Amino acid sequence: MANAVINSINIVGISTCVPKNVDKIADYKLIPENERDGFIKMVGVNQRRVADKGVVTSDLCYNAAINLMNKLGWDPLSVNALIFVTQSPDYLIPSTAIILQHRLGLSENCIAFDINLGCSGYVIGLQVASSLMNSSGISRAILLSGDVSTINLSYYDKSTYPLFGDAGSATALEYDENAQNMFFCTGSDGKNFDALYIKTGGTRHLATAESFEYKEFPGGIRRNDTQMILDGLRVFNFSITQVPAQINELLMLSSYSIESIDMFYLHQANRIMLETIRKKLKIPAEKCPYSLDLFGNTSSASIPLTICQSVANNDSLNPENAVVCGFGIGLSWASAKISLKNTMVLPITEYNECAK
Repeated sequence: MANAVINSINIVGISTCVPKNVDKIADYKLIPENERDGFIKMVGVNQRRVADKGVVTSDLCYNAAINLMNKLGWDPLSVNALIFVTQSPDYLIPSTAIILQHRLGLSENCIAFDINLGCSGYVIGLQVASSLMNSSGISRAILLSGDVSTINLSYYDKSTYPLFGDAGSATALEYDENAQNMFFCTGSDGKNFDALYIKTGGTRHLATAESFEYKEFPGGIRRNDTQMILDGLRVFNFSITQVPAQINELLMLSSYSIESIDMFYLHQANRIMLETIRKKLKIPAEKCPYSLDLFGNTSSASIPLTICQSVANNDSLNPENAVVCGFGIGLSWASAKISLKNTMVLPITEYNECAK
């Protein structure tokens, strides 16, 4: 595993934004009524948020960032780095981060770039941003992460359609010599890239008219080659094996124990997977909050979304010692020990209610 210790960087604020549209599992006709309670109990998704046509990830992240910078009182010109973690960029080229740099009114001296990651992306984005700041003298940075995953789902694919929701987030980072050290562990396994992927649309397999034709698959699934493919069993087995081992590695690196960590914020993949990981590590249930039931799997936004849901409405939960862990697409997995003691954590906002 790739391990790192980064000092002098403080997470000063976290904000999240979701679409207003609520899509409830009860309204999804491909799961029979007599199976819905079992699905909700096992998978953990009761409803999710779905972006309107034309609303993209950068819109959600933009509103999260504007809201956060306003609440922090940050001058946009004081931000010298912007990193955008997403698998649903505005365009193939250029980098959406550069578009967001202009849209947010950041300085032309600001470095801005995208990271193409999903489930592990928030944690890896934190490591990249804090490493960049630590080595370059950048005093303020914004990490944006999220996805509008629902545009790549087939309604006729029960393995993906009811799972994924849309969300965006913004995290503000500031240089602070007195900040607690952040500890990171990361891992990658490209041989299993096709356990969760979209086959067509990149340069390896260009989209053609045939790419949009629906095909039949076992289990009554129908989808086309531009829509998400999920091998749930492979992702499940990978996650319950690699994640507990990595979190234990992180705790050894940081000299913390399960008992000394206040909260564990895990990527919101599905409930049975998260519960298996939690029980393997013997994490008390009250230390492992969920946002999955209300928002689904929101890709790289799921960790900040879970933090905002659990912290913003209860100041006593602002944890001095927290572990964040993302895992899935790639396959990739990343964990970090961070502090949120002095972090401004804002309530989740809906897209039409965010600052313009």
